[in-house]
Amino acid sequence: MKVMKFGGTSVGSATRMKGVVELVNDGETKIVVLSAMSGTTNALIEFTNYLRNGNAIGAVEHITNLQNKYRQTIKELYSDEKYSAMANEKVGEIFNHLRSLASQPLTSDNEKEIVAQGEMMSTNMVAIYMAEQGINSALLNSLDFMRLKANEEPDMEYLATNLNPLIESRTDGKIYIAQGFICMDSENRISNLQRGGSDYTATLIGAALQVEEIQIWTDIDGMHNNDPRIVEGTRPVRHLQFEESAELAYFGAKILHPTCILPAKLAGVPVRLLNTMDPKAEGTLIDNNLTEPGTIKAIAAKDNITAIKIKSGRMLLAYGFLRKVFEIFESYRTSIDMICTSEVGVSMSIDNANRLEEITNELQKYGTVTVDKDMCIICVVGNLTWENTGFESRAMEAMKDIPVRMVSYGGSNYNISFLIRMEDKEKALRALSKQIFN
Repeated sequence: MKVMKFGGTSVGSATRMKGVVELVNDGETKIVVLSAMSGTTNALIEFTNYLRNGNAIGAVEHITNLQNKYRQTIKELYSDEKYSAMANEKVGEIFNHLRSLASQPLTSDNEKEIVAQGEMMSTNMVAIYMAEQGINSALLNSLDFMRLKANEEPDMEYLATNLNPLIESRTDGKIYIAQGFICMDSENRISNLQRGGSDYTATLIGAALQVEEIQIWTDIDGMHNNDPRIVEGTRPVRHLQFEESAELAYFGAKILHPTCILPAKLAGVPVRLLNTMDPKAEGTLIDNNLTEPGTIKAIAAKDNITAIKIKSGRMLLAYGFLRKVFEIFESYRTSIDMICTSEVGVSMSIDNANRLEEITNELQKYGTVTVDKDMCIICVVGNLTWENTGFESRAMEAMKDIPVRMVSYGGSNYNISFLIRMEDKEKALRALSKQIFN
């Protein structure tokens, strides 16, 4: 069995939905995880914004406009009026439920319930289309098996215990359709999976059922060895270890959230990134298999970085200094990307500068603080264990004409990171690509 996940753009129109059904209808047993149609989740969030501002009439008008778009999609999707009527009825029930919520005070509970309705609509529409095409399929409700624990982490035991019987009891088809993103919390209230949404749903299901492969279908051809918008001649990376994928995801490759593939890594289930626009392409396979040591796979960039340096004579031979510094960032819920230390100073980078002023004020109690804004992290990713020689010198040679604020190497076996000015990003990416891949 495989798990196949399709995002919002993959089900963003009647034509795209038909393409998805054609892809999954190959006679093999699988679970198909669907996101909401593209634009729907944002529209539902805007609906809640109307309610939050006390404009129930505006909220209803907004949701009516969204329903009209769905009516048009339904008209284009089905050729048989019987199935078109079924889809309009099911989707209409969901929109009527949304209208009923507009007359109630907006709470965090019904806000999450509102946002969950996009996945309910897309899965119902695809399931009804499969029925029209004579394809045996079964529509599952993710709320029956996807639940969070009290600490808001997915409850894997509950997932496996409740999903397996559902699949075994539904003998009406080899294709099981489930909603991504949505779940129940530990108090049995509708909630949403964060950190990757529908991708997270797919990897959780795949890990719980120990499937053959988890496929993430997007309109992008896998992970590339560089940014194709900046560097010519980039190509998809055909194989990555989970650790390499996590590095790329965190430092700019936005196909997968680094946390959402953790269940697959722990369960040893491979993940394959595939392109709905080019379904015959090989894509990118991510698994636990070792790659050749010293192999550089890709280069990624992360923008809008702020560098903070604190210099203090009190740091020299003083234990507890770094703990005090880290506690300041923790108190303002700001994570650190890179860190470099010396006997009298420490430099850090952050990608969230919302609390920068407060952090700076606190750090000034311990030393002289310097802040550099508009920075960028360039990350060279591969199997870069320190015993291998030469690869770091190749990266350093490429950066010889570019001012480097910080270098991070040795924190993991999978990356070398350079902190540079945003204005030098394109020059750095091209130089590294030429030095490493050409």
